[in-house]
Amino acid sequence: MTVIPVIDLMQGQVVRGVGGHRSAYRPIVSRLCAGSEPVAVARALCAHCAASQLYVADLDALQGQAWQTDALRALLSALPDVELWLDGGFAEAADVLRLRAALGPSAERVVPVFGSESLASVEALTECFGSASPGEAILSLDRRGARRLDPAGCWDAVAQWPRRVIVMTLERVGSAAGPDLEVLSSLQAQAPLTQFIGAGGIRDQADLDRAREAGATAWLVASALHDGRLSRLPG
Repeated sequence: MTVIPVIDLMQGQVVRGVGGHRSAYRPIVSRLCAGSEPVAVARALCAHCAASQLYVADLDALQGQAWQTDALRALLSALPDVELWLDGGFAEAADVLRLRAALGPSAERVVPVFGSESLASVEALTECFGSASPGEAILSLDRRGARRLDPAGCWDAVAQWPRRVIVMTLERVGSAAGPDLEVLSSLQAQAPLTQFIGAGGIRDQADLDRAREAGATAWLVASALHDGRLSRLPG
């Protein structure tokens, strides 16, 4: 089981995600580092997890504002051996190409995450994960409770899913409610060759063990790391 640390960026700071209610997010308070400056927080998380991947949610972009390109450039420069999995509210493949052009050469280490809440259409879904897609992109199947956040119909387009799919349970983000393994298992039954990555709800090592036994290949984690509920992880 791979733990992929997460930072949520809002107005140039790392904030604490709680339940997906982004208007209520506040600057992170962490046992791993002081302050909420993105590079400091990212370095502390990656060192704690011996991580070679960092998930970044650009909450400004997800709420219809401009990408936080300065913060993203700083992260890429400070973490030369880390791959950034970036959810930047991408509505179509062309959005990723525009962002990569703005970020410069280091953008080759940006892996785009296309969230079902952001993709504009079925046509955009096909383009993002077709032969002309911008690199080996990741799909995030987003939901809050029983409601799928999915205007493009991603959840039902199993044939269009890429090799890696994130199962994003927004109401469990920062909630310490435990991982939702039932949905993960149902998706695995539909696409047994897909690598599923969970998000939300991890409280401790026991939860990670349960997630691994349920078939998750990795899990996105933030709060349990910042709160000290997951000890330093081996490389």
